[in-house]
Amino acid sequence: MSVKRVVMVVDMQQGVFATPRFQREQCVSRINQLTHAADTVIFIQHTEAGGLEEGSDGYRLLPELDQPAGAFYVTKTACDAFYKTTLSDLLSEQGIEQFVICGCATDYCVDSTLKNGVSRGYHITVAEDAHTTANRPAAQAQVLINHYNDVWRTFTAPDNPPVVKPTETILTDWKAN
Repeated sequence: MSVKRVVMVVDMQQGVFATPRFQREQCVSRINQLTHAADTVIFIQHTEAGGLEEGSDGYRLLPELDQPAGAFYVTKTACDAFYKTTLSDLLSEQGIEQFVICGCATDYCVDSTLKNGVSRGYHITVAEDAHTTANRPAAQAQVLINHYNDVWRTFTAPDNPPVVKPTETILTDWKAN
C-alpha cells in the first residue's frame, strides 16, 4: 500500500508577502506542483493584528496559489503551527504521520513547525526549493534558505531526522509509489 502524499503549506498569505520574499514566483510554482500531486493539502495561515486578521485581505492566501478542493485550513497565532492549534488533531483524524513542508518564512514559521513536528514523531520532508523568506538585517534570504536547508539535513533526531529534497525529487518519488 502506498503512503498518503501530504503537503503542508505554511503562511503563503498576501499580508506576509507585503514584505518582499525571495523568488516568490518560483516558490509558488513549486508549491503548486506539490499540491497538484498530493492526496492531502493543509494550508497553515497566521493571524494577528496589523494586517493578518482573519477575513482580511492580508490573511488570504496568495491569489496565484492553487487551493485544491478538499484542502484543510489551520489558523495559528505563533510561528509554530502546532502551538495552540487544531493541527495535531487534524493530522490524527486524517491518519497522517508524514508530510512534506513548504512555504514561508524559512527562518521562522517553517523552521519552528518542522522542529516541533519532528519532536512529536512526524516524518517530515522539506521541499528545499519551495520555501522562502525575506532579507533580514543579519543575512540575505538566499543565505538563510541555504543555511536552514543545511541545518535540517544535519538535524539530530535519532530514528526520525527530517529529510530535505528538491521538489522534483519529491514528485518523482511520489510517482514511483
